[in-house]
Amino acid sequence: MTRQVAIVAFEGFELLDLAGPMTVFQMAATLAPPRRAPVYAVQAVSWRGGPVASITGVAVSTQAWAGRVPHTVMVPGGAPLRQGRAGDELQALQPWLQGLARSRRRVTSVCTGAFALAAAGLLDGRRATTHWRHAATLQQRHPAVRVEADRIYLRDGPVWTSAGISAGIDLALALVEEDHGAALAQAVAGEMVVYHRRAGGQSQFSSLLALSPGSERMRAVLAHIRDHLTAALTVDDLAAVACLSPRQFARAFRAETGQTPAKAVEHIRAEAARLRIEAGDGSVAAVARATGFGDEERMRRAFVRLYGQAPQALRRAARAHV
Repeated sequence: MTRQVAIVAFEGFELLDLAGPMTVFQMAATLAPPRRAPVYAVQAVSWRGGPVASITGVAVSTQAWAGRVPHTVMVPGGAPLRQGRAGDELQALQPWLQGLARSRRRVTSVCTGAFALAAAGLLDGRRATTHWRHAATLQQRHPAVRVEADRIYLRDGPVWTSAGISAGIDLALALVEEDHGAALAQAVAGEMVVYHRRAGGQSQFSSLLALSPGSERMRAVLAHIRDHLTAALTVDDLAAVACLSPRQFARAFRAETGQTPAKAVEHIRAEAARLRIEAGDGSVAAVARATGFGDEERMRRAFVRLYGQAPQALRRAARAHV
């Protein structure tokens, strides 16, 4: 059986939100064992059909979505959605999505495409995610949605949502795995040179982005921290990397990152530990030692402070995954 996949295009959509998942489905159709019909047929759709321009100016050829009842529909993100500028084409999208949801079709989104699903009422009472930068806005506009800002993707019944851009590939691989098993999803991931199942949540990106300093000197300090997690990493040690006195370094580091050196070290260690915890990479005690916390209790306190959960709880949640 060929599963029809429709990826929505609208003026100003994010091109990679469409192209990444489309490539996954097309690659799955190519790599799947030979059969009479391909496993997927993927098509870009829009309100009226014809060429639709992405935010980059690159246009894609589309078919009108009217009358289509695909197995899976995917809505990419874009500035019109996150800025609340839903024109006629996005208003027309809502009843189509609602009809698909009533027929229990699989409805998904990439990045701020979640705003379109929420506007159609499909996320009310459901867990959902979006790009970490826009999660608070999604929650504010749609209080009935249970927004989880730190997920790469989430499934709640037939509705799936994902974080920004590259997370659309993670989502598409998960859909392939649900439809055709892990072997095909792994084969597609290998062909595309991406992770089959990426460990960790969005915080591994967002907090390091928030730390990002302007000077090469401080970027070198952050790189040193990441590469020497089990070292003492005192202010004196880091100041030496920056070729500054400890007092000059502490003042400059806080001015550029908004955090003290000690807090930055804790964040970077916690992110490294969280990746290992969620990937099931060793015992909690072993992870604590490998990431510089030294002991489980110290790491547990950091996790509760930063993530609101102990390491064991995050490992259980990662096993449940979706």
